[in-house]
This record gives sequence, structure tokens and C-alpha cells, in this order.
Amino acid sequence: MRYVIYGAGGIGGSIGARLFLAGHSVILIARGENARVLRESGLTFITPETRQQLDIETVEHPRDIEWQVDDLVLLTVKSQDTVGALEDLEIVAPPELGVVCCQNGVANERAALRRFARTYGMLINLPASHLNPGEVVNDAVGKGGILDTGCYPQGIDATVVELTDALMQAGFSALPAEQIMRQKYAKLLMNLGNSLQAAVGAQDGWQDLARQMRREALACYAAAGIDCATKEEVRARADGVYRLGNVPGFERRGGSSWQSIKRGTGNIETDYLNGEIVQLGRLYGVPTPANVASQIIARRLVAERGSPESVPIAHFQELVVELSECAVP
Repeated sequence: MRYVIYGAGGIGGSIGARLFLAGHSVILIARGENARVLRESGLTFITPETRQQLDIETVEHPRDIEWQVDDLVLLTVKSQDTVGALEDLEIVAPPELGVVCCQNGVANERAALRRFARTYGMLINLPASHLNPGEVVNDAVGKGGILDTGCYPQGIDATVVELTDALMQAGFSALPAEQIMRQKYAKLLMNLGNSLQAAVGAQDGWQDLARQMRREALACYAAAGIDCATKEEVRARADGVYRLGNVPGFERRGGSSWQSIKRGTGNIETDYLNGEIVQLGRLYGVPTPANVASQIIARRLVAERGSPESVPIAHFQELVVELSECAVP
């Protein structure tokens, strides 16, 4: 099987690098300056144990690939870029192609299934950063991360087994998951604080806002009849798999949303994290003011090209109160 990594950022770069180092055939799809550096200098892959320069084949568009029957696409772009990536992919790739949504959120699989019958979901629990073109830091010690995979909407097939075996060989913890979306809805709860952390950092009171977002989400899940893995299941799955290590010259500051603000990408994933909860709330009549506030503040921060952690938490708190009092749906 050849693995086509569609999006060579922190997640895609880490997965592609480890698969490549394990001897698997890998192609990276990247764009802009990142693609230029990857083609000219290779991927700089950094972990707490090593720094390596990897000469992995890199293209800028799916049309630049001569597709093979055994190709598997690992879709690792941010959720806001999913539809565009799939539209480019469906024009040139065979319809029987398998597409694995290696992304946070729960909307990507629905978008992929519109175009590709063989759609898979992957749980992403992988500490990685991509701040400089051509460079990826995977700062996990032990396993490189947790990458459980299953068919969408449910089930396990031969592709799932082959992929998880390859990922285990490459240094990840990866299990076939019959009900992968239960795990992804649980991970969504953890990702609701991404934009909050990007906007306010560790200012006093952020924990209360994060807990409110989670309470709103759980109320929406209950109203919609959505099942998700419990806290106990999540903790048991992650226990002892990896820990964060020290990478000389690199200080881990924030998650993917923080990195988007830092790099000035001009967009952020909030509408597919907090926005998923807001949409559920509007469908089922559940108030979600903290998650709405997260969307509003993230959009402003991106539009104004603000810096990470630059929003006073009082602004966030006041907006939540205002939205609660005016009952904006």
C-alpha cells in the first residue's frame, strides 16, 4: 500500500515521516512555501530523540500523482480546507480510492463520503507542531501518538487492519476501532478549548470557560442522541502510551489553533470544532453561548491578524454573558 499524505503539516508530516522511516511508500501533498522547502531540502523531522532530514516525494496537487490501485489517502488538512481538498482529489483519483480522515472534528467524514465510498475515520491524539516551512516537531516520548482507525460510519475492514498494522510498525499506538466516531466525538470535547487557548492562553478563568463549553456539548449530544466514549475510556486508552518530551530549542506553546494564529494562515478550525456544537444546539434547541463566543472571538482574531494569547479573558467572559442574556441561538 502507498500512503498519500494530503496536508504535510504537524499531523501529516509526523505520520508521513514515521511511515517513511518504517520503509513504507509515502507521497506528501503540500502547498506554497512548505511544498517548496520539502521538495528542495526534504522534511526536517524532529523528535525528543532525533533530528532527521527525510527526502520524501512531495507534490503540490493531486493531479501531480500517477494514482495506483493500492493507494490510500490520509487526509490531514485542517477541516476548513477539507471540501476544497476533496474536490481536487475526486477529479483525478479513482472512485474506489480509500480516504482516511486523520483530522479533529466530526464533519470531515460526512464530506468525504459524498465523494468516496471507502471513507474512514481516524482518532488523532498526536502532539505535533508545524511553525516553519519544511519542519515538523513530534514531541512524544514512547509512542508517537494514538491513531485508532475504523470504517465510517462504523466497522472494520482489511484496509483498517493493514493501516493500523503499518502505523504500529511506524511507532504509533494504532488499533482498529469498530465504532470510531464514539472516540472522535469524545476527542471533539477535548478540542473545544483549542480556540480559547489560542485567544487567551492560561489567563485566570480559562478553565471555567472550557468546562462550560464541554457542558454545552454534552447537553447537545444528549439532545441529539449522540454517543461518545466516556472519560474513563479515554483515559484508559491513553494511559502510558506516550508523554511529552523535551526538544532542544523548541518550546511547545499551543495546539493546532494556536499554531494557525502564530503562522498567520488567515483561517482557523473553530467552525468545525465549537461550530459543530453550535450547529447541534441550534438544531435541538440547546443554548451554547460559550461555544458561540469562541467562534466570534476566533474569527475576529484571524481577521485582525492578532497574536496568540492576546485577547483579555474578560472580553471572552463578557461576550458569553451577553450571549446568554440575549438568548442568541
